[in-house]
Amino acid sequence: MANPNHPPKGAIIAVDPIRDVKHIRSIKKLLAGKPRDLALFVVGINTNLRASDLTRITVGQVRDIKAGESFDLRERKTGKARQVVLNSDCTCAIQGYLDARPEATAEEPLFLSQRGGKAITPVCVNGLVKGWCKALNLPGNYGAHTLRKTWGFHQRTAFNVDLPTLMTAFGHATQRQTLKYLGIGEQEVRNVFMNAIG
Repeated sequence: MANPNHPPKGAIIAVDPIRDVKHIRSIKKLLAGKPRDLALFVVGINTNLRASDLTRITVGQVRDIKAGESFDLRERKTGKARQVVLNSDCTCAIQGYLDARPEATAEEPLFLSQRGGKAITPVCVNGLVKGWCKALNLPGNYGAHTLRKTWGFHQRTAFNVDLPTLMTAFGHATQRQTLKYLGIGEQEVRNVFMNAIG
C-alpha cells in the first residue's frame, strides 16, 4: 500500500534554507550534546555538499585537517571530482566528534549510523534535519537539501558572493537556476523597487 504522505510521482518538493542566523545558533545549541549531529549540521551548512556526499566522507579524509585545508571527494550525483575546503567551524566540530571516537580507523565513515559501523544514509540526514527544525518550530519545509541551500543562501545574502561564483560552486547551468534554488530571486527583484532614486 502506498504511503499517503508521500508526494505524487514527479512532484517537485522544495525545501527551504535556514535563513535566520539565530535559528542556526539555536540548532547548534540543541545539538551541543550530540557530537555527530552537531558535526553533520556544521559541515553541512559550511560546505555545499549534498547529503549523499556528506555521508561518504571518511575519518581518514578529515582527521587532523586544519582550517583552510581540503580533501578530495568524488560527487555521487555528478561523478565529478572536487576539493572540499573546510573552515574553522567545520574542523572544530569534526575534532569534537572524533575526540569521542579515538579508535576510529581511517576507512570508517565519518558520520556513523546509530547502529554503528555503517554510514548514515541521506534518508537519515533528511529525517534529522526535519527533526531539528521541527524542534524549533521553524516555519517552512526542511530536509537534507536544507543544509546545502543554507550555505548558498548565506553566501549570497550575508557575504555578498556574486551569482557567477555561486553558480559555479553549485554546478548550475544558469544564474536564474541558482537564484531559484536559493529562493531569493523574487525578493531581490521586489527589493529593487524599494530603491528611491533622487
